[in-house]
Amino acid sequence: MSCLKGLLTSCLVLASVMSWAKAVPISIDKTKVKVPEETVKEPPQSVDTGLHYDRYLREVIDFLEKDQHFREKLHNTDMEDIKQGKLAKELDFVSHHVRTKLDELKRQEVSRLRTLIKAKQDIEGGNDIAVDHQALLKQFEYLNHMNPHTFEVEDLDRLIKSATKDLENYDKERHEEFKRYEMMKEHERREHLKTLDEEDRKKEEEHYEEMKKKHADHPKVNHPGSKDQLKEVWEEADGLDPEDFDPKTFFNLHDTNGDGFFDEQELEALFTKELEKIYDPTNEEDDMVEMEEERLRMREHVMNEVDTNKDRLVSLDEFLVATKKKEFLEPDSWETLEQNQAYTEEEMREFEEHLVRQEEDLNQKAADLQKQREDLERQQEQLNAQKIELQQAVEHMERLKTQKVPSEPEMHLEGNAVPESLGHDQPPVPPEHQPLSQGHQDIPPEQQQQHDVPQNQKDLGQEHQNIAQEIQPPGHNSPHQDSPKVPLEHNVP
Repeated sequence: MSCLKGLLTSCLVLASVMSWAKAVPISIDKTKVKVPEETVKEPPQSVDTGLHYDRYLREVIDFLEKDQHFREKLHNTDMEDIKQGKLAKELDFVSHHVRTKLDELKRQEVSRLRTLIKAKQDIEGGNDIAVDHQALLKQFEYLNHMNPHTFEVEDLDRLIKSATKDLENYDKERHEEFKRYEMMKEHERREHLKTLDEEDRKKEEEHYEEMKKKHADHPKVNHPGSKDQLKEVWEEADGLDPEDFDPKTFFNLHDTNGDGFFDEQELEALFTKELEKIYDPTNEEDDMVEMEEERLRMREHVMNEVDTNKDRLVSLDEFLVATKKKEFLEPDSWETLEQNQAYTEEEMREFEEHLVRQEEDLNQKAADLQKQREDLERQQEQLNAQKIELQQAVEHMERLKTQKVPSEPEMHLEGNAVPESLGHDQPPVPPEHQPLSQGHQDIPPEQQQQHDVPQNQKDLGQEHQNIAQEIQPPGHNSPHQDSPKVPLEHNVP
């Protein structure tokens, strides 16, 4: 991603708005000038800096530019004075309307930061913990958190210094990211080799070396920013005669937004022809991520040589001065990425050790999560079992309500078929004293012998005796225990 309009946007260094139409010198045949579509002059477009406060930064700049006094001071202040905070003091002379809008922008930004802090706390599970917003806002150095209501000189000074520092570290972070990318690519290649047998491993190594040689076999790459490199763009991209090369005309043709400066994006566009010599997206051996890193290296190199005031912009004057230097006319050869490995073997070893530790941590976390899952499943099973028991208990109680349940004595008597006349408190009646049934009362003894006693009556009598014996208290002898048993048929009437 291209940075902002140099430190122009990051630290409010807004270059003078030059005329969008650039004149071609009379000595150049205008019919030979091939103007690319992208050179059509349009108003400068805001470029995302990649900073987390990019929107706030751009909105502050936009409103400050609307104040005529501040805009004039901006154009007449050099980079060092801006970094030292001299421009920020001019905020006191800005119109009331602009100051009011800046106050509103700051309040919105503070509210946004507080929302982010709250969201982070919710994610980390700290919903019940009181949030000290003032303490947490200290980490955001680009505004004065002690005064969340109005935009003051200190806020502008903080914004300038923070954006300057953050964007100066931007390229360094990009290089570190690329180094990690290269080391991961090499790590995966080595791990893949471990999975192959000896024969396949040898073939893979040979293929790898062959791809490296093919990638290195390319036309000579011109030194970025040199006369040879710019003349090649002049001839191939602009369609002009190399003998007519003119640095000022070249600058005007490639200052695509017409602001009188080469920003980083415009500079990087000049290196496309050189990069196409090395990288082809259709070739297996060419990595497009490496191409963007090469583009970044070229742009940094030119900035270091040409950007004398270090504002991350190349003015026309700086460009013209650079074209008169020996480095522009007789540059050294340019070493490409394949000649400059992005990492050392020591860095590779540390990187792989870090990957091992990461894998161990992930495995431990996975094991902990699996254990938690198993515990939750067991708890769920227990809850399901308790739920079933409760449902069964409720169903049982409902059945008790809808049907009569016999009492315990009734269930006992019913199971033993004991007549109702035999209570627990009545002694048993011996058979000889039992009254005869209605059918036997008037029958003479002789006839009575002819009547068989029903078997069930005998059984019932025997059961009565057994029950009587069971319910006698200990030590109590039945009054008829020693009496001889008289058969029923010999009873005296």
